[in-house]
Amino acid sequence: MRPFSMPSSAANPAAPALPPDTLTVATCNVLNLALPEREFYANQAPYTRAQYERKTQWLGGRFQTLNADILAVQEVWDEAAFTEALAASGLHYHYAVVPGAENTEGRAGASGTPRVGLATRLKVLATRSFIDFPAGLGQPIPGLGVHTRFERPPLVATLQMKRGQILTVLTCHLKSKRPKFLLDANGNPLEDRDNPKIAALASLRSLVMRGVEATALRCLVIDLLRHTRMPLVVLGDFNDTPDSVTTQMISASSEVAYDRKARDRALFNAFDLLGDAALKKDVAYSHIHQGAPAVLDQILVSEEFDPRSRHAVGDVRRVDYFNDHLHEGRDRSRSDHGFVRALLRMRALTPGAGSGDWSPDLDAAGTFEQSHDGA
Repeated sequence: MRPFSMPSSAANPAAPALPPDTLTVATCNVLNLALPEREFYANQAPYTRAQYERKTQWLGGRFQTLNADILAVQEVWDEAAFTEALAASGLHYHYAVVPGAENTEGRAGASGTPRVGLATRLKVLATRSFIDFPAGLGQPIPGLGVHTRFERPPLVATLQMKRGQILTVLTCHLKSKRPKFLLDANGNPLEDRDNPKIAALASLRSLVMRGVEATALRCLVIDLLRHTRMPLVVLGDFNDTPDSVTTQMISASSEVAYDRKARDRALFNAFDLLGDAALKKDVAYSHIHQGAPAVLDQILVSEEFDPRSRHAVGDVRRVDYFNDHLHEGRDRSRSDHGFVRALLRMRALTPGAGSGDWSPDLDAAGTFEQSHDGA
């Protein structure tokens, strides 16, 4: 991506300042969204038609409540199922995609692991899905060999608002903390899961996998932020908390405390930019594990949304956590994650201002291989 400069009234002092436009972004882990009678995991029964319809209707209702301009999703096995859930919302999204989970031209959806996707009302300038880590970044996983690619490839989209503002959105889903036990080709266990030492090794596998995925994601973020004023939003299921090592690897926000120049390549948790965040901690969670609430689903933004930055072109107005359903019992028709929505503002382009220099081929991330046809 070539350098991009957000126009400002300073570039055209005669032009009156325009009010900012609002933009809502949301992230939703939809918990194994798949078509009916379609096996996705060997140890889980496919959805019946009734279960599928209940799930898509439930998701449709949640999507309607979120009413987001940009809707990022995780754990989608079939793009067609995502499209049906969007239709159930009654909202109009002119663009919806889940790379790797297509159900057209003989494709049977995702295989092995679910994928991430995106739906938006905004004009789409470019999209790209990333599978491979940068060359040389792969790390050995005990018993599995070298981990060289994302299990759930992140999706990057360059979008344009009605009055010309352009931003980049990155949707991600990192490896979970669930222990990674060795399996044979048919999904049968190769290890004694009741052995606590083997269980510890399996947890280590997951930790290393999530760590190297976070590193690769950080490399991608650096490429997207380097030498540009293009606003960036990174959102999804990080499978770890905002203060965890892996999240901090991706955001690098801690570096800002002792190096102001680091702001240019850092990300900031949208919730933290609200101010008085401590008063809202009692409702700020998106997952409950063994009775303990935590924030795993996050929305990070670049300094262009931090009003303290001289490069700010907008701000974060509010962040909402939709998590009531987490207390309604386990049911495959619902998600086991809460949904997170942020209301952002972006300054409108001044009359006569150009939209800057941008490149839809995302060539700033040239060390990654393109993996989505037509992107």
